[in-house]
Amino acid sequence: MKLKKFTAEGYRNIDRCEISFADGVNLFVGGNAEGKTNIVEGIYLFSRGRSFRTSDDKELVGFGKDGFRISIVYEDKDGEEVLEYALFGKSRQRKKNGYKLKGALEMLGNFRAVLFFPDDLRLVKGEPEERRAFLNVAVSQYSTAYMSDYKRFKTALENRNALLKNASKGQYFDEGELIAWSEAMADYAADIYLARKRYVYILERYAKEHMLELSDGKETLELDYKSDLAGEFSDKESVKEEYRRVFLSGLEKEKLAGTSLYGPQRDDLIIKIDGNAARSFASQGQQRSVVLSLKLAEGEVIREIYGEYPVFLFDDVLSELDEKRREYVTNRIKKMQTVITSCEGTDALSRDANVILVKGGTYVPAYR
Repeated sequence: MKLKKFTAEGYRNIDRCEISFADGVNLFVGGNAEGKTNIVEGIYLFSRGRSFRTSDDKELVGFGKDGFRISIVYEDKDGEEVLEYALFGKSRQRKKNGYKLKGALEMLGNFRAVLFFPDDLRLVKGEPEERRAFLNVAVSQYSTAYMSDYKRFKTALENRNALLKNASKGQYFDEGELIAWSEAMADYAADIYLARKRYVYILERYAKEHMLELSDGKETLELDYKSDLAGEFSDKESVKEEYRRVFLSGLEKEKLAGTSLYGPQRDDLIIKIDGNAARSFASQGQQRSVVLSLKLAEGEVIREIYGEYPVFLFDDVLSELDEKRREYVTNRIKKMQTVITSCEGTDALSRDANVILVKGGTYVPAYR
């Protein structure tokens, strides 16, 4: 997959731009708050379906503007494609090749990209919700049905929680409705569990390879998916029945708590180095190696499934890596298309890169 062009109008601090991309490394160089991350955000929006920096798209509208319009031209194994997204007032429009898309979910699975940005360095030591968010984004590119399943699960969860909240306050609630939502949650949870388990299994294979290379063969990375299920299950009916048992057997405890205490919304990705929990024992260097391994592995999974690499987006993270890890990234990305932002150019990257100078929302190629 190759990104060919990004255009924007009224987006963040960008009045108007049209940027062309080279097949290899595309290096955006500029000071802080000049607009480097805005480009990465705009590109990644077409992969994730929404911004990774805000949940409110109104914040993407430039100051004093009525709205914004962004688009990408990209090439996959089926040929050249165009995705567009525009927001003006309350009018929101998504298109693929000129045809309207119904919503963000229909945008997923078209353009595939892997993002590595500074907050990702919290994946190892951070809270479980950060690792779940990583899985949700990654699995959605592996399975186009995943986010639809997850959205239905969240709807069932919200309705179930509303009933449990009433129960905890001694207010009226319909016991039959509570059981019905528990049954629905079990069905959707089974799909989520199986998709995450399959993904983690494949991801571990590639992440382990990267970790061994980064540590000169000295450190072994292990990944495991932690859920409420007792035992291993591989078919949906078995998983569904186990979730049904978990949800219904825990109802009295949940009525007192006023919320759902079990399910995929509380699961975690367990990361171990040489058998030890990385969250408790990993050094800063090991944390960086783990996250780098996960992100590169994420791209390898996409290549295995779809037969082509995604576009890699590195937003101001090379400065967070030491010389050895920067060199590893530099060597690995040579066979992939990459967009990198940095406050300063690096000789190792700048020599062969498409360098673009960024200042105040303008983007000027640095011709050599």
